[in-house]
Amino acid sequence: MSRVCQLTGKSVMVGNNVSHSKRRTKRRFYPNLITKKFLLPSEKEYITLKISTSALRNINKKGIEACVKEAREKGFIK
Repeated sequence: MSRVCQLTGKSVMVGNNVSHSKRRTKRRFYPNLITKKFLLPSEKEYITLKISTSALRNINKKGIEACVKEAREKGFIK
């Protein structure tokens, strides 16, 4: 599975490691992802999502129904 948040679309970023002598080598910055199971009351079933921790904060703020609806409109979830 790819390292992409299913609610926000956050993915891997690319940057440089910079040593003391200022030599640069490529590196990757990974999003802070967790796999979590949520209950959707309207569909009366569980859904397992791979989300970033910032998306988890959005779920706590808006609610799972609103976040899933928004992600489906953007095309992150089928």
